[in-house]
Order: sequence, then C-alpha cells, then structure tokens
Amino acid sequence: MYKNIEKKTKLLLKDQVEYQEGQVVSKTLVQNDYVSVTVFSFDKGEEISTHASGGDAMVTVLDGTGRFTVGGEIFILTEGETLIMPKDVPHAVYGEEQFKMLLTVSF
Repeated sequence: MYKNIEKKTKLLLKDQVEYQEGQVVSKTLVQNDYVSVTVFSFDKGEEISTHASGGDAMVTVLDGTGRFTVGGEIFILTEGETLIMPKDVPHAVYGEEQFKMLLTVSF
C-alpha cells in the first residue's frame, strides 16, 4: 500500500522530496515484506556509504547526477537513467551534484 503520497493525482516523483543543504532526504512510498519504494534527494557531496541490500535494488535518477559504486565498479547516472544493484552486492551512492532518485527494492 502506498503512503506519504497523494492518490488519484498526477504528480512528479522528483517533487516529492526537496533538496536540503548538507543532507540526504528520503520519503518512503511503500514498505512491506516484498517491496520498498523510496524517493531520495542528495545534496552535492552527500552520500550513503557502502552497504548491501537484502533484495535487488533498482535506482532511477529523477534529477541531477549521481555516482553509484556497485561491487567496486563505478556508474555515473543522470536524469532518466536506471541501474540495477544486485542483492547482497556492496554498493554506495554519492551526489556528484545535487540529485534525486527513485529506489525500488524487491525482496
């Protein structure tokens, strides 16, 4: 079930979180045993350090440019680009500039 978001309303996902200086901001839209859907904003230079997920994670950049390190390999993504980060593979996310992303994790 979706939460924290209007239903039956046309919207832009990138407008669901604002940039905040020196911060990573997140808004969870779905969280259950099968899937997690979260929108994030990263200020330039902010990051989520290396970690692994218990499910396959798909990120789509909604605005700006982000750097994703997956299993030691670096990927630079810009608006509209998507990357799959496999379950149990260490990954990190860094704001090359301010950017927003949609994260969907399937368990």
